[in-house]
Amino acid sequence: MNLPPDHPSPAAALTDADLLTRHIAGDQDAFSEIVKRHRDRMWAVALRTLGDPDEAADAVQDAFVSAYRKAESFRGEAAVTTWLHRIVVNACLDRMRRRSVRPLADDELIDVVERDSPLPDHTLERELSMEVSAALKLLPPDQRAALVLVDMMGYSVEDAAAVLGVPAGTVKSRCARGRAKLVPILSHLRNQSDLTRVSSAKGAELRDG
Repeated sequence: MNLPPDHPSPAAALTDADLLTRHIAGDQDAFSEIVKRHRDRMWAVALRTLGDPDEAADAVQDAFVSAYRKAESFRGEAAVTTWLHRIVVNACLDRMRRRSVRPLADDELIDVVERDSPLPDHTLERELSMEVSAALKLLPPDQRAALVLVDMMGYSVEDAAAVLGVPAGTVKSRCARGRAKLVPILSHLRNQSDLTRVSSAKGAELRDG
């Protein structure tokens, strides 16, 4: 029986963990609900990590296929979202290590992001964000992933550590080294708080868009 268009799907009332359990048990619709809930955020992480929309789309698709097939490996020791983020980040890191990601012009990256998550027309922040995006692509994959999660997506160090599967101290170290490399590249900015402010603002738009 079809539900009225404005009637919420029964799956919408279930937790992520419940949906994953139903998926493992053979529910053909459960995993689709998980994808619907989390694909936008996973896309934001992948796009910021890879800096290329095509590679990001492929990484997210690979990650969801992997999660679909390996759902039984989820042990409930972390949230389903953390588990999914870990798979997505690993898919991104694998792509970065396997091949040279196609360089993306700064204005192309901004156009892609703003097409999906429109921003107010703040010229200064647009310019700063473009420069931050370009500079991020110069960092090693592990440092870039840590900075994307912590500085752009707003994760705590502990949550980022859970996603990356490393100790919190390692995340702190990677972030510190990454920021240290970005500072001379972006030394023309007024101060380091500009980097954090713009990165956090862009991350908030990506999360909430």
